[in-house]
Amino acid sequence: MLVYNLRLAWKSLRRNPVLSVLIVAGIALGVGVATSFITMYHVLAKDPVPQRSGVLYYVRMDSWDPTAPHPDRTGIPPQITYRDMREIMKSRIPVRQTATFQSALAVFPADRNIRPSREPVRMVFSDFFPMFDVPFRFGSGWDRAADAKPEAVAVIDSALNAKLFGGENSVGRPLRIGDREFRIVGVLAPWRPRVRYYDLTGFAVAAPESVFLPFNWTEPMQISSTGNVDGWKALDGNPTFVERLHASESTFLQMWVELHGESQVRAYHSFLDAYAREQKRFGRFQRPLDNRVTPLLDLITDFQVAPPQIKALATISILFLTVAALNLIGLFLGKFLARAPVVGIRRALGASRASIFLEHLLECELVGLIGGGLGLLLSLGVLAFFNRVAGNLIQMDGFFQLDAAMVGAAVLLSLVAGAIAGIYPAWRICSIPPARHLKNQ
Repeated sequence: MLVYNLRLAWKSLRRNPVLSVLIVAGIALGVGVATSFITMYHVLAKDPVPQRSGVLYYVRMDSWDPTAPHPDRTGIPPQITYRDMREIMKSRIPVRQTATFQSALAVFPADRNIRPSREPVRMVFSDFFPMFDVPFRFGSGWDRAADAKPEAVAVIDSALNAKLFGGENSVGRPLRIGDREFRIVGVLAPWRPRVRYYDLTGFAVAAPESVFLPFNWTEPMQISSTGNVDGWKALDGNPTFVERLHASESTFLQMWVELHGESQVRAYHSFLDAYAREQKRFGRFQRPLDNRVTPLLDLITDFQVAPPQIKALATISILFLTVAALNLIGLFLGKFLARAPVVGIRRALGASRASIFLEHLLECELVGLIGGGLGLLLSLGVLAFFNRVAGNLIQMDGFFQLDAAMVGAAVLLSLVAGAIAGIYPAWRICSIPPARHLKNQ
């Protein structure tokens, strides 16, 4: 019966080609626009590391100026200070933990035919690599013993490895970074997450850094952050670099912990509160107690990685599709009423109202699916345009792409649009008494 009704629907579309094209075009435009903006929001807001996001938590502490709240929309600093990081890293509650920040250092290749370059560097602890499921092509990260010393070890990405070593296994090779020589212990596999989920405080869609170094080289090499640095209290005198780190109220570190289960989350939150209360006795943390241990997916929302403008455009595009479908009601109604005499005869010969309704609704849904298919092609063009515009800024080809979920969403939108446009006309044509048309024959 379904195949029979679909065949009737297809014949009906061919019978009025101009009207059918107008209806299909309306749905295609609505689905294309809606799918494009929903995909953009989906790419930025979806889980960037589903296998790990459930155990990754971001730490924030309100050590800000007691006279005024932090200007961030969340009300507290989005990062923590070096001095606080050193203390809370002593906790044994997290399964893993790492502080991290972004910098930039000069890299001097052993091959003198390759010019030195200034590369983005990420300072991390050894737990960083398993916490964020960082993929390796050669070697691995360093161990916790290398954190403590610290050892002169480094991890580089695949692009830098190709530039310096022709893509060969460079594990064990020396590399001068800044004023010191490091030994390469790992080379990353090609890795370009759409969201740099380990650091959402800056340009969240930036590419990962080229070099990863043990965090404890920060003091010996006097490595400063090139990311967001925020502070409210200046230090007196002319302190050294190390003195500034240990006494400053500047926030520039992202602090992550791996916690398994609600009991660990509550225990770690209690630990932070106890630490803050202790600091209050020394004149710090004078604002109301506000420490946050935020899951990765909630942090993506808090930091608005998917800008509210894109979310608003996605909402507006769905409303546009709804309006387009409502405007098609009149076209479907006129088309169906034009065949009312034929429907009346079929009803008189025994066709039920339900079968007439289903036949015409299937025609609407067929139109919706055809329009949805064309809308998907339109959305591919729109996304290609945005990829071309944003390609240089994001440094990633094909940043916005349709995936299976978005194709499914487009099909669903097509069916919903077909239903919105067709339910009333289908009901109207099957509710006309057949006697009215038989009398006129």
